[in-house]
Amino acid sequence: MMLLQKAVQNDDFKSYQQYADLVNNRPVAMFRDLMKLKLAENPIPLEEVEPLEAILKRFDSAGMSLGALSPEAHEALATAMNRLGGRSNSGEGGEDPVRYGTEKMSKIKQVASGRFGVTPHYLVNAEVLQIKVAQGAKPGEGGQLPGHKVSGLIARLRHAKEGVSLISPPPHHDIYSIEDLAQLIFDLKQVNPQALVSVKLVAEPGVGTVAAGVAKAYADLITISGYDGGTGASPLTSVKYAGTPWELGLSEAQQVLRANGLRGRVRVQTDGGLKTGLDVIKAAILGAESFGFGTGPMVALGCKYLRICHLNNCATGVATQEIKLRSKYFLGLPEMVMNYFLFIARETREWMARLGVRSMEELIGRMDLMELLEGETSKQKKLDLKPLLNLGDVPASEPRFCLTDSNPSFDKGELAEQMLQDALPAIQHKQMLELSYNIENIHRSIGARLSGEIARVHGAEGLPFGCLKVKFKGSAGQSFGVWNASGLHLELEGDANDYVGKGMAGGRVTIYPPKDAGYDKSDSIIIGNTCLYGATGGQLFAAGSAGERFGVRNSGALAVIEGAGDHCCEYMTGGTVIVLGETGYNFGA
Repeated sequence: MMLLQKAVQNDDFKSYQQYADLVNNRPVAMFRDLMKLKLAENPIPLEEVEPLEAILKRFDSAGMSLGALSPEAHEALATAMNRLGGRSNSGEGGEDPVRYGTEKMSKIKQVASGRFGVTPHYLVNAEVLQIKVAQGAKPGEGGQLPGHKVSGLIARLRHAKEGVSLISPPPHHDIYSIEDLAQLIFDLKQVNPQALVSVKLVAEPGVGTVAAGVAKAYADLITISGYDGGTGASPLTSVKYAGTPWELGLSEAQQVLRANGLRGRVRVQTDGGLKTGLDVIKAAILGAESFGFGTGPMVALGCKYLRICHLNNCATGVATQEIKLRSKYFLGLPEMVMNYFLFIARETREWMARLGVRSMEELIGRMDLMELLEGETSKQKKLDLKPLLNLGDVPASEPRFCLTDSNPSFDKGELAEQMLQDALPAIQHKQMLELSYNIENIHRSIGARLSGEIARVHGAEGLPFGCLKVKFKGSAGQSFGVWNASGLHLELEGDANDYVGKGMAGGRVTIYPPKDAGYDKSDSIIIGNTCLYGATGGQLFAAGSAGERFGVRNSGALAVIEGAGDHCCEYMTGGTVIVLGETGYNFGA
């Protein structure tokens, strides 16, 4: 660690090489330490290997939230990655809108089950939208933030109360199945069609099957997250024994995706304890085409690995919200992070030359370029790692890496596009407009395209209240009014499926039964499950009952409904919900 900090602070590649040598030749600690590169008999000259820039754009900083990290560390990381041509990841704590459009903006924005800070404005200011199903170091308990780290700024960005501890609810509140995940992917592609959608999965047995499902659900990128790493904001029970090494998950995902003809459609990344260029080479050989780094950049910024991140008294100012510690002890600069990644890219190129490989594309999935070592101890000798380097009987013509720019959905959202064309002049000039359409349950995420455009043009403030009114008649598909922006009012005569008003930030959604309905309206179910999940503002009025998990993680919306199933209002941190009827078990938990 001392060698690495000396290297990045003094732009000293020799010290970095000493550090890399210590890591690369350590006693066997990880599965990859039992894998040896087959170096070429005739290495190629270094100048024939693709340039640093081509390798740097494959590097991301891993998802670490503003809250876990100090604002200064979070911004230094974003600045460094933007200057290098890589991408930084916001983590699941939202991002201060003053950073949007500057070099301090994180290009990857996370959408976790806690939905902290996820608004239409946040979603349109991203190149990649990453759905965090879980992470390798602490599956299902990511985003844990002790109350003493929830400062005024953090509370504002996360739509929470200062001093109140926060945690992401279990992912199944939102995503019970691959179909739910497919719907969230579609929601995100509707609100920001220019962004790629990524899904972060944990390296564990069976992750290959999940990855295949994610690819079929039209994700553009998949991250396989290993058990190593993770911020110290979690209790020990969350960090230990959670997930498996990324080598296992990555190899399985690569093999299953290729066997199912899906590898050419998605980009695969891995993260979890990557430290050197040799790690990058081995990850590429096992199937990764991009690489996430968390702990390394933190150490580059001054982290001394004291493991007291959760106590808010980080002695280096990296992982604290305490102003005195940040102003006095944080010495990190974007240049230090840049040096770290430049050194890793330099080392990566040197290994590529020694392997006789000119570009990353020649390296990805080339499992024939590695051989297994026998191991030194009796336990190591019992390990059978052959399956990790097994190409199976998949034909060589099957792609080893992604061949497309994106993985477009089969659903082209024609009604949403028509609505946008009809409303665009009014959105741009803030003109009052009322539109009306018939709707069917094949029309999903209706309103998201409009909300994304409103946020892109007018930011968080959106349109004046009630400026754009859209009336519908019929039965709406999933996610009606998702990510609803201020000034957009949706009125539906009929009923709606799951996820009404999910993540809504403003405006109004009103749903009532047909005027000539021949049933008792107050007893009928009018909207599905998981409505108003993660809402930050706006109003939802439904003349009838909602399904289960209504208003989970609501942090600002007003809702009036006539009944609800189980788990209504769980994990709420703000807003008002009025239920004029039965509420089921676990209300307000």
